[in-house]
Amino acid sequence: MPYTKTINSEFAIVGGGVAGLATAIAFQQANKDFMLFEQAKELKGIGAGFGLAANAMRALDLLGLRTDVEKIGYYLDSYHILDDKGQLLAAPDVHAIRKKYQQQNFAIHRADLHLFLLSKINTQKLKLGKKAIRLEQHVDAVTLFFEDGTQHTSRFLIIADGVKSPLRQQLIPSSIPRYSGYTCWRATIDNTKITLDRGTETWGKLGRFGMTPLSNNRIYWYACINATSNDPIYRNYKVNDLLKHFQSYHDPIPAILVQTKDSDLIWGDIMDIKPLKRLAYHNILLIGDAGHATTPNMGQGACQALEDVAVLLDELGLENDVKKAFSSFEKRRLSRTAYITDTSKRIGEIAQWDNSMLIHMRNILMKIMPARLAQRNLDKLLSVDFMKY
Repeated sequence: MPYTKTINSEFAIVGGGVAGLATAIAFQQANKDFMLFEQAKELKGIGAGFGLAANAMRALDLLGLRTDVEKIGYYLDSYHILDDKGQLLAAPDVHAIRKKYQQQNFAIHRADLHLFLLSKINTQKLKLGKKAIRLEQHVDAVTLFFEDGTQHTSRFLIIADGVKSPLRQQLIPSSIPRYSGYTCWRATIDNTKITLDRGTETWGKLGRFGMTPLSNNRIYWYACINATSNDPIYRNYKVNDLLKHFQSYHDPIPAILVQTKDSDLIWGDIMDIKPLKRLAYHNILLIGDAGHATTPNMGQGACQALEDVAVLLDELGLENDVKKAFSSFEKRRLSRTAYITDTSKRIGEIAQWDNSMLIHMRNILMKIMPARLAQRNLDKLLSVDFMKY
């Protein structure tokens, strides 16, 4: 039977991350009736950075946002993978990628991107401090129930509330986030003393350490160490603990840690979800990390969220029946996001090896491998036009 109670909006979007905010902007551009709900009382983004690869920049271009995002990002003209002594293992040809795909690669602070996206949204369409904990799906409506006791009913629901989404868990009880086997610390610090001018990721027996410059003379760094899930020792690690752990690694890793305050540290286990068999559930759609959370080893989390939004906007423009548009979106996105999740997981496992013999063999192979082979995962990712069926 059709839903006979009050419909509050045509679309509801749950989650104020990159996926949710970009969807709100797309809907606003398309004159869709929507409401965006975010559990945080203030949208500011955590103090971390991430990459916007060529495919993300194309998605932003399609959404009319690329030029402005380039102004707040840091153009990456190189990104090297090193061993713990600083010797080169692999170096993707960033210049060739730029020429071939007509897009640049950027690093950006998450808070900068969040605030930019937020500035493009009508504040009347955004409700903060609203944690969605449950849904009821009807034939032609979906009712959201919030932790504060309120509810909202829409014709269609976009779930974009991240890897730990309680709404996805309700729809798909088996989609429990899976632990990667390594935990991670991140921070953003001042670059005045370090003067870092290129992005690198170091692979060693003690773990990985990545760093990249950001705009406004900042550095974003991260460190990954093999550990049990929610490890009680690593959970309480301070900067000095990390400094002792990575003190044998090449410069400027120790110097970066010396410049970091304990209050700068953000810690968390690295999680993803096993690729789902469905993203569309009639009048409900999963996007971003809620639908295909991936480990960060390919730098594709935010990139795939932006691809999602570009494809969804395209489908809604092609199809008046929203349920059919959701179904077509699923067909266009499932295999690509599954490939990225699986490939990223495999790269992370190899990068986190802590067996000396395996590391020695890996490093030799990486050094002698032709550039064409070393870059094949990246080429496969970028050579596929995500806007085509």
